[in-house]
Amino acid sequence: MKLSQFKLKVPEELIAQEPAVYRDEARMLVLHRRSGDVEHKKITDVVNYFDDGDEFIFNDTKVFPARLFGNKERTGAHIEVFLLRELNSQLRYWDVLVDPARKIRIGNKLFFDDSNTIVAEVIDNTTSRGRTLRFLSDYTGEEFRKRLYELGKTPLPSYINRPATEEDAERYQTIFAKNEGAVAAPATGLHFSKTLLKRMEIHGIDYDFLTSHIGLGTFKDIEVEDLTKHKMESEQIEISQALADKIDRLHEQEKHICAIGTDVMRALETVAGTNGHIKSYSGWTNKFIYPPYDFNVANAFLCNFYFSQSTQLIMAAAFGGYEETMHAYQVAIEEGYRFGDYGDAMLIVD
Repeated sequence: MKLSQFKLKVPEELIAQEPAVYRDEARMLVLHRRSGDVEHKKITDVVNYFDDGDEFIFNDTKVFPARLFGNKERTGAHIEVFLLRELNSQLRYWDVLVDPARKIRIGNKLFFDDSNTIVAEVIDNTTSRGRTLRFLSDYTGEEFRKRLYELGKTPLPSYINRPATEEDAERYQTIFAKNEGAVAAPATGLHFSKTLLKRMEIHGIDYDFLTSHIGLGTFKDIEVEDLTKHKMESEQIEISQALADKIDRLHEQEKHICAIGTDVMRALETVAGTNGHIKSYSGWTNKFIYPPYDFNVANAFLCNFYFSQSTQLIMAAAFGGYEETMHAYQVAIEEGYRFGDYGDAMLIVD
């Protein structure tokens, strides 16, 4: 398939700028992939599509406040620094993006607060916007990290055209966030409230977690028409032996397994064999899923509405069927569903 086959025109007013008042208030379009039929429901209705003993798999990654604002030494130029990942905790090396990048060269120092308690020195160029920073501070260990995160802001996606607020610090985080390391939220998991988890429990629907530290590679533009030539950036994942064993049992019992979000689906397929069994794993994945693709683990998929020619839209089409998914997206646009991390959801079932 070609990239041009995944073009969408999403009206600007459908790009969600704020979260719903309540987490479980989102709308949910249901796509029956075998028939192509669609239904219009609410996220709280998701429990009605599953039976006792079925399984939801969530991502328990935790978003850290990755966006910093500072000033360049001498000139005082305003610089945005986006933390990607810590490279060395002892030396305080971080992989970052800077904006505007043309102003930032090796040897430059960046200041982030009036008292200069934390200063960063540029020690390497990695990409056109990428840099390696060494942070300098008298703070030690956890004190340094705490202060760095106090200076940081919630890393809202660029299509949300407003500054991050205190509310975002809570709402751009799932209620089960545990393992820190993501620079973007597992958006589909944002819909789940304690009340909805309780409703799942009443229906006999079980749930477990894996960890997938979402980076910016998921959102990077695809620059090739031939999808086989697109290279995903690697993201760190962790899947326990207990989860691997449980999925094996669920397959034997012919239960439904629902992946909650593209990050979960990608992690599961990274470690899956053709027989549907998965293995425990702690490492990295650069897997890119596009049609045609035979999924080996999950047989249901809950995801948000994604943007034109995105890796997430392409994965959804691989699971739901190209024509069925693209038609469902057109229906969603016509019906005013909200797109993006704070947007509405789509459940894909047989």
